[in-house]
Amino acid sequence: MRPRYRSPVVTGQLNLPFDPIERAAKTWRVHFGPSSAMAAVTSIMRAQQILLSQLDTLLKPHDLTFARYEALVLLTFSKTGALPLSRIGERLMVHPTSVTNTVSRLESAGLVRRMPNPRDGRGVLAEITDRGREVVRGATADLMEADFAMPMYGEDELDQMFDLLRTLRVAAGDFMDGD
Repeated sequence: MRPRYRSPVVTGQLNLPFDPIERAAKTWRVHFGPSSAMAAVTSIMRAQQILLSQLDTLLKPHDLTFARYEALVLLTFSKTGALPLSRIGERLMVHPTSVTNTVSRLESAGLVRRMPNPRDGRGVLAEITDRGREVVRGATADLMEADFAMPMYGEDELDQMFDLLRTLRVAAGDFMDGD
C-alpha cells in the first residue's frame, strides 16, 4: 500500500474529530437495523463529492470540468475525432441535455466544433479541434501525475474497487456482463 496521502487540492476539508458516516451507521442500527448498505452508499456518495471536487480543481487550469474532460477524451478515442451527440451521451451515460450543454461549452472554448452528420441529415456530430487535442494532452498529464486524485490506493486496491463497483453497474443494466 502507498503512504498515506493528503491531497493538496482538497477544498472545504471538514477535519472532524470523528467519522460522521460511521457515527450515522451506529445510530442507524439502533433505530432501523442493519446499516452496512446505508454506510456503503453514503460513503460512495461522499467519495464522489470529494473526487469530483479534486478532479475539477486539477482541471481548472485547463478551463475544464471532469464532465467536459471526459467528452474530449471520448472524442480523442474515436477513429475520426468526431461522434454523434447521441453516441457521446450513450458512452458517457448522461442525459442528452447534459451532452448538449457540455458540447456547447466545449464549442465556445474552441475545443470542439459541431457539424452535420453526413450519415444522417438531421444528426449533429461533435468533432475535437487541434486545440481540444492539446488541452486533453495537458489535462491528462496533470490527472496522471495526481493518479486521478487516488494515490492513496495501490493498483490491487484500485482493481478491487473497480470490480466491486462494476457489479453494481451490471446490476443497474449499464451493460451486459460478458467478461
